[in-house]
Amino acid sequence: MAMAMAILFIIFPLAYSIPFIVLHGIGDQCSNRGVKTFTEELNSFSGVKGYCIEVGNGSWDSWFLPLTEQTNIVCEKVKQMKELKGGYNIVGLSQGNLIGRGIVEFCEGGPPVKNFISLAGPHAGTASVPLCGSGIFCILADSLIKGQVYSDYIQEHLAPSGYLKLPNAIPDYLEKCRFLPVLNNEIPSKRNFTYKERFSSLKNLVLIMFEQDTVLIPKETSWFGYYPDGEFNPVLPPQETKLYIEDWIGLRTLDKAGRVHFISVPGKHLGISVEDMKKHVVPYLKDHSSKEDSTSKAGFSRMRKIISEH
Repeated sequence: MAMAMAILFIIFPLAYSIPFIVLHGIGDQCSNRGVKTFTEELNSFSGVKGYCIEVGNGSWDSWFLPLTEQTNIVCEKVKQMKELKGGYNIVGLSQGNLIGRGIVEFCEGGPPVKNFISLAGPHAGTASVPLCGSGIFCILADSLIKGQVYSDYIQEHLAPSGYLKLPNAIPDYLEKCRFLPVLNNEIPSKRNFTYKERFSSLKNLVLIMFEQDTVLIPKETSWFGYYPDGEFNPVLPPQETKLYIEDWIGLRTLDKAGRVHFISVPGKHLGISVEDMKKHVVPYLKDHSSKEDSTSKAGFSRMRKIISEH
């Protein structure tokens, strides 16, 4: 019997929890108290190792480095992290979710992403640039926003312009916006099946919307809900959008398989409580995966035969 058990553990290795990464939002950085505490709490609550991945110098680059470049930077970082080689989970905060999805869809040769937990992600776009304030970043951003948001200059120098989707300017958005139309496979002549295949391979997609969110316009973009083309009303639920119906990125495929979790929590933008963190985020970080992705039927049959002989 002891021999049989030893063989069993060789063929079916013990399960383990894979690490996770945190991708922060706009105007933030990994060393800031809020993100640092959030990452540490997830480490503590889940018992799993997590890493906040920084882009450049953090706050500045989160505003002014195009999202394609931010995604490329994070892609190279995750490929170089030996801790992630066996796969990992992503926890995205606001704009960080678009970088995270870029990693899933665009990062050639990167380690596999298992679970994607999105907090207040502008997945379908936003009809307004995120609220800012009076700091130097905001003054610079405001001066850029006052220009043509879909101009080459602003697309190259203001990160949120890459996912600003104005319902009354859809032709310009599709033609000139450089990030979200590609990420969401929205351009008919440029749809990439590989992006859809990679995104629909996720084990779980957890979409958390904040009920009092006034930063994302509309807040339902956290669920891939958005306005119909040409209108600012009503907000379409995700299942009634063309992205879902025509399954451009595999969202419908994931949903039909029961792997999309639409979650609504009280609070303002990213104002998640510890209780809701433990309820809606931590379980997907503690999700166990075998060190071997699969065991062939032949191997399973051999294992059963060996056990029966002992």
